[in-house]
Amino acid sequence: MKKLRRAMLALVAVAVVAAAVVGGGSASSEQAKTLTIGWAYDGVGNMAPFDGPALATAKSHIAAINKAGGTKVKLLTCNTQGNKPTIAKACATKLLAQGAQVIMTTCDVDYATPVVQTAINAEKLTVAACIGTDQMGPKRFGAKGKLAFSYGNVAQDEGSAMAEFAWKRGWRTASLATDTVIVYFRNVVQAFKARWTQLGGKIATEETYQSAGGSPATWQSTVTRLNAKQADVIVTATAAAFGAQVPILNGLRTLGNNTPFLNSWAGDGNYWYTQEPKITNYFYVTFASAFGNDPVAAVNALAKKNAAAIAKAGSTGAFVTGPAAIDGILVALKRTGGNTNGAALAAQMQKFKNVPTVSGLVSFSPTLHTVFGRAYRVISVQTNTPRVVGTIKAKVVPKI
Repeated sequence: MKKLRRAMLALVAVAVVAAAVVGGGSASSEQAKTLTIGWAYDGVGNMAPFDGPALATAKSHIAAINKAGGTKVKLLTCNTQGNKPTIAKACATKLLAQGAQVIMTTCDVDYATPVVQTAINAEKLTVAACIGTDQMGPKRFGAKGKLAFSYGNVAQDEGSAMAEFAWKRGWRTASLATDTVIVYFRNVVQAFKARWTQLGGKIATEETYQSAGGSPATWQSTVTRLNAKQADVIVTATAAAFGAQVPILNGLRTLGNNTPFLNSWAGDGNYWYTQEPKITNYFYVTFASAFGNDPVAAVNALAKKNAAAIAKAGSTGAFVTGPAAIDGILVALKRTGGNTNGAALAAQMQKFKNVPTVSGLVSFSPTLHTVFGRAYRVISVQTNTPRVVGTIKAKVVPKI
């Protein structure tokens, strides 16, 4: 109850901040009467199950902000159609031409790069709802990367939290299966290994595979190799929408291997569940539960309010990151006195320390422009039924 009370107080603080921004405050020649945000999202490709919920709840959140009066938020959108590079760049260019003062982008840094580069070259604050690596910032984009941020979880933090959960569960030996297709997937497993070995955990085997663009034959080889090694848990970071997750998980189950399978938030959602075999002994960490059983009542209320849109997009916990990103942008706007200049907004955002949002407390640093320190929900799926079995917070953010 104490945790719930603290969470509710944090959400009240978010509402107060939003009201203060939209309500105006002190007059300024640069005070924005309307903040225009342009969002280049994936509506049909690998990232649609993650972009979709974030965008849907952001829209309803913006409607509530605008209803409150004061400074308005105008949202422009453009579908990158599977994050095709030429279309994504054209989307960013179009949104900027339409007057976007802040650009938002898809939930993976590799796919987001054309949009990010176009936006930061135009000197705009560029925000992702749920990119999960430390590369959404100066590490990948150099000096101009100071304009880039994500309200996702940095992979080092997430992989570390996964290791903490596995250790608390009593597991001591892990098999690692690294999906090489994007840097986020690789970094999560690397971070898990770093923290796992710090805790005293043992590695039974380390396998690699490629999801999108890879072949089913290689996925089956991964199944065979994993099945040959005994472990307390099999750890990966991948998304079903990328192709390999279901064949690998169900391939193991078909062989009679019921070893617990632990995934990152990329493995969230119920859009990929199969009826035979039913998904069992499957665990993952995520921002929030989309299934009405989150430990925070306000998160459940948000999920209920946007239930149809969240379900249509795949029921992933990314739904809280859209409103969280909007709240963060508004906090930065308030702290600049209404100045929408990209560098001014970014300078304020980089200073965030435990800023309350519906997704939890948000912090950034000069080197980490993606959130660290969140309390992750741990979801267990047994016979196709997902439920929250606890929360976990990384005690260490390992270097990888």
